Amino acid sequence: MDYSKDDILAMANNASKNTLMETLGIEICDVGIDYLVAKMPVNSRVYQPDGILHGGATVALAESVGSFAAHIFIDAQKYFVKGIQISCNHLKSVTSGYIYARADFLHKGRTTQLFDIKVTDDDKNLISVCKLTTITLPKEK
Repeated sequence: MDYSKDDILAMANNASKNTLMETLGIEICDVGIDYLVAKMPVNSRVYQPDGILHGGATVALAESVGSFAAHIFIDAQKYFVKGIQISCNHLKSVTSGYIYARADFLHKGRTTQLFDIKVTDDDKNLISVCKLTTITLPKEK
């Protein structure tokens, strides 16, 4: 079944209710043929003690957008997706506004997927570069 962009965004954001994504304020905000974008507010909920964005919150955003991307591009009736490895290099500090994570496929295999996830701020400055590997497995019958 084909879904519109608005349908995909609504389904993804509804699936985030009562999860870490909701706690952190993560919202899926754009989708294309082979990418997904999410945003997260930078405020005291995601700060380190010194008042800057916590790297772990950035990683949570990156894993969330990559896992959602892997999920929406498969047949969710037959398969499920799990993250199996993530790495992030943090390049710049952020204290306010939003950060945006765009997950682009580097490899779209039947079993494994590899995503390049770039995290930017409101001014399009590169904040972090992440790689996420996911695995797609059949659901038990």
